This record gives sequence, C-alpha cells and structure tokens, in this order.
Amino acid sequence: MRRLIAGITLSSSIAWSAPTLLGFCGFYCARADTKLFNRASQVVLVRDADRTVMTMANDFRGNLTEFAVVIPVPTFLTREQIHIGDKGLIDHLDAYSAPRLVEYFDDNPCAVRSNEYRFADQAATLPRRVDAAAAAHSRGVTIEAQYVVGEYDILILSAQQSSGLEAWLRDNGYRIPAGASGVLSSYLKQNMRFFVARVNLTEQAKLGFSYLRPLQIAYESPKFMLPIRLGMVNADGAQELFVYTLTRRGRVETTNYRTVKLPSGMELPASLQESGEFARFYKAMFSRQVVVEGGGVLFLEYAWDLNWCDPCAADPVSPDELRQLGVFWSDALRSMPRAGYGPALPSPTRPAIVTRANPDVFLTRLHVRYDNAHFPEDLAFQETADRTNFQGRYVIRHAWNGSDSCAAAVAYRQSLSGRWEQEAQRLASLTGWDVSTIRAQIRHQTGQVPNPPAEPASPTWWERLWKK
Repeated sequence: MRRLIAGITLSSSIAWSAPTLLGFCGFYCARADTKLFNRASQVVLVRDADRTVMTMANDFRGNLTEFAVVIPVPTFLTREQIHIGDKGLIDHLDAYSAPRLVEYFDDNPCAVRSNEYRFADQAATLPRRVDAAAAAHSRGVTIEAQYVVGEYDILILSAQQSSGLEAWLRDNGYRIPAGASGVLSSYLKQNMRFFVARVNLTEQAKLGFSYLRPLQIAYESPKFMLPIRLGMVNADGAQELFVYTLTRRGRVETTNYRTVKLPSGMELPASLQESGEFARFYKAMFSRQVVVEGGGVLFLEYAWDLNWCDPCAADPVSPDELRQLGVFWSDALRSMPRAGYGPALPSPTRPAIVTRANPDVFLTRLHVRYDNAHFPEDLAFQETADRTNFQGRYVIRHAWNGSDSCAAAVAYRQSLSGRWEQEAQRLASLTGWDVSTIRAQIRHQTGQVPNPPAEPASPTWWERLWKK
C-alpha cells in the first residue's frame, strides 16, 4: 500500500537607544531557515494575472514505494506543463528570505560619532497504464492524461463523484484515510482535476537520484490558491508550510485568513549569538505567536523587492534562477534561448529570461502552522500593490568595552544594566521563557546584573477607593 501524501503538503516596533543605529545596516550573523523544522513543506508560486508556475518540494521520508501525492488543480495539465524542478533553487530562496539575526557594535561614546556603517554579506512499481482506463471508467473516474516526467509517473484525473474517486484510489494501492471523501467532493464541486504522482523506480534508477526532486507545474486559472485540506486528512498533528511567492506588483496575502507580520526589529540579548540559541529562540517565538494569534493566521516573514537586500542572508537570487522558477513577465529578450529549463511550456505560460537585475520581481515569504481545527479552507491569495519592505529581523548589540573616560562614557556604562533588563523582558515576552533564567545568562556573559524595574508603589487610599 502506498501512503498518500495528499494536498500540497508534499512534502513590531523598533526601540533604538543609540543614534548611530539607522536603517537596516548591520552584520548578518545567523538565520532561521526551514531546516529548523522536521516537517516543513515548501512551495514556490510565481504569479502574474491568471498565470501560475508552482514548484513543490516533497517532504517525504521513507520507502519510495509508498510515496504518492494527490493535488487538486484548477485546470487540465498537458505534458509540457509539468517539469522537474531544482531543490537548490528553493533552498536559495529559503536562505535568502529567512528571519535573520544581525549584530551591531556600540561606538566609543567619547569619540565623535560618524554615520559610517559596517555591512557584511554572508553572505514503487512499474507504471500500470494499459488497463487502468477501463477500471477507472467503471468507478466514474476518467484518466485524462498520463505521463512519465523524470522519476515520476503522473496521472491527470477527473471524476463524477468523490466516492468513485476514493474507491479508484484504494483499488490502485493508495491508502486513503477516513474523511477524505468529503474533501474530495468539495474539489469536484469546483470542477477541479487531480494531479496524481508516484515514483517510477525504474526511471529513478536510470537517472541516479537518491532523493525526490521538486515537481513543477504551469497553468492558467483565475484561482490563486493552494490546496492544503487533503494533506490534513491523515496528518497526526500540525504541519509547517512555507510559501514563497514571486509576483510583479507587490506583496501577497491571504484573502480567507489573516496575514500577520512576524514580530520584528527588536533588540535581544547577545547570548542568542551562541551556537543554536537563535534557532531555539525562533522556534519558541514562532510557537508562542501562533498561540497569541489564536491560530488560523499566516505569518509574513519577508517581503522585499529582489533588486536588493539589507542585510543579505544569502547571495542574491540571479535572473537565471528566477527564470527556472518560472518568472515569465520580463519584457526584455523574451525570445532568447532558455537553456536548462527543459521543453518549452505552451505560450503564454512560457518563462522568459530576466535580463536586468530582477526587474519587477517581488518576493513574499509566508509561514503557516496549520491543522484541521484552524484551517477548514484552502489558502486563497491575492497580490497587492504594497511594495513596503519587511523582514523578520532581530538585533543584538554588543556593548563598547573600552577604557576611555569622559562624561559620556560614565553615562553610557550606567545605562547598560537598564538596557540589558529591557532585552531580557523582550525575550521573555516573545518566547515565554523564564526571565530570571535570561537575566542569569546575561549576568554570566556581561559580568553585570540587569537592573529589574522598581516595584510599583503601593496604591494610596484614594486610589484604592476609586478602584472599588
């Protein structure tokens, strides 16, 4: 029996106290990428008007004979509209857009301050195709097309009713969990078809790949959406999904759920720079934000024009990489050869080369932790005209430890314990960690004790009177 990997689950305020800390400049020193999560699916959506190129990274671990994916799609797909993608491109987008930790170094308070900034780049079985059509017809299922694409056997299905489709899938070795019929029925009512893929072990052996490469499809439809409900039918808990959208005009958000900006921009204790601490912070902070928002939200982690980045957590995304992901709206040199992409997609969904420095390409990164209780509907998106830059970005500021003496230095040193206490309080608020433990870590690192806020004064008699 093949285990069904269904649906798309293939797998803030800034409080500066130093006047020199302007803009987003700083040293990038750590990032929180998708590798922090054991069950993190990734999807890239390239969208302009009604045209979409979708790249899906499989989050599958186990015997490949058990792999299968069923994805609702809004239109019929020809062989030319299905390709094998490059996981390295998704990994690059992930690294480029991941929430990051940046560091600053306080200047000598006795020296004349300048506006110079330090900036750094860190940057199965054999396919069964002969008698399948007749068996499918008896169940009210139509096999509209079947292809071999790379290491995948792919079917495009339509069906008259969900029970017949569910029965056909079971007949053909797909392990369909209880409750799938109702979800399948809702897609059939929308006249959607089903993209079914499983591994062709013979083809995979010929190609020599030991992992599953991403699937990539191109289609035209007014529906800008991502089907996630099938993937929750047999899930044993909440799942992580990262969606990277590449659009022409601006930021992408959901229309049927709230899109919330991840808390960002605050100064936190320098201990987060220690090995593994930033990753631990990010996971705790994200989990806490899911609870604070009550579930049912998508978090915006990054929104930026791809012409530049500040600070850069990875090398810039090249025009050729964008072309391979499906960016197809560049007006420049549209007819140039498209080496490396494979057979041409049918016009007008054919990707084109971007010749300038990624003109009119806006990257949005969304992160969602979803389950049945909080996400009863698929994700519906819209592109906005908002090109405001945003990034999940956290700051550590190293104290100046020079020996110069002046009035400014005395005041500076006296202010440090209060600053460290504010950092401890912020970290505790974001993560739910014990603030006394955080203070102890700061004391161990700095040799000084953070200055807790004074106990509030006891209320006067008239304050007690009016509160009654």
